[in-house]
Amino acid sequence: MSSTTATAVNPATGEILHSFKHLTKTELTAKLEQAQLAQSGWQTNHISYRAGCMLQAAVELRERQQEWAELMTQEMGKPFKDAQAEVEKCAWACEYYAKNTANFLADETVITDASKSYVSFQPLGLVLAVMPWNYPFWQVFRFAAPALMAGNGGLLKHASNVPGCAAAIEEIFEKSGFPTGLFTNLQIPSGMVESVIRNPLVKAVTLTGSEPAGRSVAATAGDCLKKTVLELGGSDPYLVLADADLENAAEVCKTSRLLNAGQSCISAKRIIVVGEVYDAFMKIFHQKMAALKVGDPMEDATDIGPMARKDLRDELHEQVLRSIEAGAECLLGGKIPKGQGAYYPPTILTNVKKGMPAYSEELFGPVAAVIRAEDEDEAIHIANDTSFGLGGAVFTKNAERGEMIAKEKLNAGSCFVNGLVKSDPRLPFGGINHSGYGRELSHFGIREFVNIKTVWVR
Repeated sequence: MSSTTATAVNPATGEILHSFKHLTKTELTAKLEQAQLAQSGWQTNHISYRAGCMLQAAVELRERQQEWAELMTQEMGKPFKDAQAEVEKCAWACEYYAKNTANFLADETVITDASKSYVSFQPLGLVLAVMPWNYPFWQVFRFAAPALMAGNGGLLKHASNVPGCAAAIEEIFEKSGFPTGLFTNLQIPSGMVESVIRNPLVKAVTLTGSEPAGRSVAATAGDCLKKTVLELGGSDPYLVLADADLENAAEVCKTSRLLNAGQSCISAKRIIVVGEVYDAFMKIFHQKMAALKVGDPMEDATDIGPMARKDLRDELHEQVLRSIEAGAECLLGGKIPKGQGAYYPPTILTNVKKGMPAYSEELFGPVAAVIRAEDEDEAIHIANDTSFGLGGAVFTKNAERGEMIAKEKLNAGSCFVNGLVKSDPRLPFGGINHSGYGRELSHFGIREFVNIKTVWVR
């Protein structure tokens, strides 16, 4: 594979799917200038006009849902049924912002000593989005829908292993009536990202990805005094308390941990179970994990497809081995299967203790780390004993107490009670600590990349 191209490889078969040439520096400059021209006109359009284009994007997504879903499955191994649901979620986000932006960005009157004073929300300009491969459509649309509706332009640097998805998203926006170049796919290697951030035409950056990538982008953007939003890794704790509905808790923990072959920043990374119900929970949880089918992601019966790349699978396995060497017990899975593809089995690690990779590092794959806590207080302490802070969940039949723990005790950007942590266009999404800063989605998300302007008149 040439360093001058982005090549997609089917992780289920190892087959090379297609390659896209990287932009030259000259081509990149032309793309940025075209985007700036498109954005300068786009921001003058009324929100109702922008909404019409965004609603058409939802139509384009749904009309070719099968095609987009298959592309995702081929490029990064997501089960086809899950990819279909991802396309629908993107359409939902487009509709949500098309219908709500007028209210989200309406001028806000403030009574002062002026004849008239208010707060107005104006677009910043071109926003660069550095996006990951795990949700190759959703991650992009949850940025693009609010950013474009606010009057900004979008520049996409997508992950190198999903170049077809990047090209497809650009096509969707173009066919939906958005100005050519307003949303631009920048097919460039990672080494060129810094030059894009430093380009005077780029006004802000958003990144979803690893902690090291976030630090690098934030450092460059900070040097240029440009706004950033970072959604980084997570090691989400799921607390199973003594009065929990164990059947529901085990089902939700299983589902959360293995969505997208466990390659989700908000999956149940650390399952913390109070000792009183530990054995009973583990019996149910083990049965559910062991019953899942790993296989061809295009088959309806498949629960778990391959991981996105073999090198990622191998890194995960190395974390599992290091945890076992440090004293963790492998109750299920934990072995690389024979044959082609980047597959890894559903795995359960128990006796997980502080200092092990399974305790302190993010395991980005189908590996559940189960931690036994003596009581509720220790469970909360373990939950917060992490450098991350993206999401968390509590399972208890006492919903009022669960709400108190979620609101007041857990240190994370999203805390759910008796359900799995998920993103929803209606709710803000993002983390604290090493999980990043800023928010996506909801009205909070659309206001991240606008100039919150005070206007005072006498």
